[in-house]
Amino acid sequence: MKKLILLFITAIAALSLNAQELPLKKEPVFQEGETLQYKLRYGFITAAEATIKVTNSDLVFDNQPTYKLTVDAQTSGTFDVFYKIRDHYDSYIDKKDLLPYFYQENIREASYKRQDKARFNQDAKKIVSNRGNFNTPTTQTFDLVSAYYFARSLDISKLKVGDSFKLNYFLQDEVSALEIEYVGKETIKSKLGNIRCLKFSPSIKPGRIFKKDSRLYLWVTDDGNRVPVKAQVEILVGAVTMELKSAAGLKYALAKE
Repeated sequence: MKKLILLFITAIAALSLNAQELPLKKEPVFQEGETLQYKLRYGFITAAEATIKVTNSDLVFDNQPTYKLTVDAQTSGTFDVFYKIRDHYDSYIDKKDLLPYFYQENIREASYKRQDKARFNQDAKKIVSNRGNFNTPTTQTFDLVSAYYFARSLDISKLKVGDSFKLNYFLQDEVSALEIEYVGKETIKSKLGNIRCLKFSPSIKPGRIFKKDSRLYLWVTDDGNRVPVKAQVEILVGAVTMELKSAAGLKYALAKE
């Protein structure tokens, strides 16, 4: 289950693109106080839940003010009885260019515990973490949480169906690249109503969990917020779906039909 939760966090982050190709909008599409809640379902069973929020931070990096981005994820119901997960992630990002300065995570999964920290130096293309020092391929490398928020503020108005692109993100002890394809537009039925969305397909690696022809799909609101509404992937037995449960403090109205 922890691999599936990580998969969907990665999927949300997957829209973090190279800003040289797809520049940021003039201002972030999110604001302080925004709180989003998601649920992860296996079939009809809710297996886990996550809360993502934006707050103003008192911490200053390189003389620049920051936002604090927080993610809390935990198993629920029967899954919580057999494999308890309590994961917490923090990312501190620049208020203007939305690039991360500092990232930390506190992982508690059954008897397994881990704490990781990473300091990003974008200009020097380096990351210093408790696992070592790492070089990055560009001056825009993200942790998974900051990637999610950076992606939402990108100008993707020129994307065409079938276009693909890559992102760079740091996770645990390596910098990885992920390829994402823009699929098109689609209306998604959700608990918040019928919402017009942009549909993407991040790449995944077949393995013990996924079928050889499995595809991961991600739907993002086609409005000023660019909030991920749904993600879905087929596994060897059934499918796993992430859905937006609630949204508060949004900067713009949702694209409801």
